[in-house]
Amino acid sequence: MHILIATDAWAPQVNGVVNSLKAMTSAAQHQGARFTFITPQHFHTLPMPTYPDIRLSLVTSRPIGVMIEKSGAEHIHIATEGPIGLAARAHCQKVKRPFTTSYHTRFPEYVAARAPIPLSWTYPLMRRFHNSGIGTMVSTPSVEADLARRGFVNLMRWSRGVDHTLFNPSRRVDFGFKGPVFLYVGRVAVEKNIEAFLELDLPGSKVVVGDGPARKALEHKYPDAHFLGMKSGEALAQAYASADVFVFPSRTDTFGIVLLEALASGLPVAAYPVTGPLDVIGGTQAGCLDENLHHACMEALRIPREAALALAKTYSWDNSARQFLQNVENAHRTSRFSTMSYGSAA
Repeated sequence: MHILIATDAWAPQVNGVVNSLKAMTSAAQHQGARFTFITPQHFHTLPMPTYPDIRLSLVTSRPIGVMIEKSGAEHIHIATEGPIGLAARAHCQKVKRPFTTSYHTRFPEYVAARAPIPLSWTYPLMRRFHNSGIGTMVSTPSVEADLARRGFVNLMRWSRGVDHTLFNPSRRVDFGFKGPVFLYVGRVAVEKNIEAFLELDLPGSKVVVGDGPARKALEHKYPDAHFLGMKSGEALAQAYASADVFVFPSRTDTFGIVLLEALASGLPVAAYPVTGPLDVIGGTQAGCLDENLHHACMEALRIPREAALALAKTYSWDNSARQFLQNVENAHRTSRFSTMSYGSAA
């Protein structure tokens, strides 16, 4: 199957959406799938207000439509709700071409964290965007339940994976920081709620890996924390494996691939009992979820690394890819809009 993915999130951005798409499609290619991408690299872009690292494409549905039809793709998947996603959706609706979407980010909550815009304004827009497709892929049961309650339909489960070759305890090195080491990895932005971690009175050291618009202010406010900047590949794997507890303070993530990377590195997780951590860690012995994040951190210190590793082994990108491809097939099979005549605009 030849699938075209339209996404506003792509390199040089480093985030869960980009990592998910790259890892899943790489694994899916070994299962006989072929992919074409429409990304911001194809267009002129402008920096997103308040977050210049994210570039917004200057595009309309016409050039997107030409790219879609020239691709010869059998299926269209729209990964994001940005300018590219909106243009791809508009074209597909115009030519009555079925498409699927994925719900990677709790966008309404992200907007509310940055501006006084109520969720009651943004969720209807998101619902309209996703419900116009033949299926919306969500990462966890709790996200599915929340969106269903808000009127989203045709929801399908698409979990995530982890690269066990890269992320594993053998990468452990001496950080050079006083132990125990409590680690955060991810974007350094207001919606990630990092201050809830940095404000804690914890023994040892707090380490932050990642970059973003809030980094400079947080470095100034919390001089005792260690901000290591962006890391990738082996350097990132070493950072995970060299810590003692992974702290995930976000309340807005739909999944959190960093959770799997930490678990595969042998790190117990401390987090709030919210969407993402509840689905990955809840009901297991691999971490502690508590509204008292300090208590969660201290309890996670007691958890053996073997428990984290055991949970991580249940996730793989091969399984994630298999699930994605099955979702596409099921969406076409059950949709009254799909003619199953792939590669045409009908």
